[in-house]
Amino acid sequence: MRVLVVEDEPQLARAIAEWLRQETHAVDIAHDGAAAQERLAVNDYDVLVLDRDLPAVHGDQVCADLVATGAETRVLMLTAAAEITDRVAGLSLGADDYLAKPFAFAELAARVQALGRRSRPAAPPVLRRSGITLDPARREVFRGERYVPLSKKEFAVLAELLRAQGAAISAEHLLEKAWDEYADPFTGAVRLTVFKLRRKLGDPPVVQTVTGVGYRIP
Repeated sequence: MRVLVVEDEPQLARAIAEWLRQETHAVDIAHDGAAAQERLAVNDYDVLVLDRDLPAVHGDQVCADLVATGAETRVLMLTAAAEITDRVAGLSLGADDYLAKPFAFAELAARVQALGRRSRPAAPPVLRRSGITLDPARREVFRGERYVPLSKKEFAVLAELLRAQGAAISAEHLLEKAWDEYADPFTGAVRLTVFKLRRKLGDPPVVQTVTGVGYRIP
């Protein structure tokens, strides 16, 4: 998934991002509301982790403006305020979930994962297609009975291909979902990752190239 973390404390923002990256998510960071709005305007995020008390533009305004656009991005709002009235205020603006500071990173990651499932069509917890089985919770992939060890990027790319349920998806889509905003679209990173993925999955080849479109698993 593609996640935007908006937190004005740099150390906390980096810690959240690193934890989510360990879960194979592509994560961007912004430190104020104005920077968050700029990124939301140009990138398609599955989940927004949004600190409520932000400089430049308040988190409440960022949330309200995002909801007004009709975007499917899910919002997890963070705040140091733990009062029920604060939670209700945040949810009334359109936030999908609320987490008070301090929090456990494991809980935050679980909430992000749950929100990400809501941002796309329902998919089975374990993804299966063409003899491939991918378990997102356990980070395991099998081809038939054979375990297939994958890197984080290979795992993320395979998950997107399986979620497409046989439809072809573009390299641009894979780049957006599996890499962060600093990925260079001209590096051939997607092509190289698909090449390595095919090699690890073995024969017969299961990831097809659709000329002029992208890749698919039939």
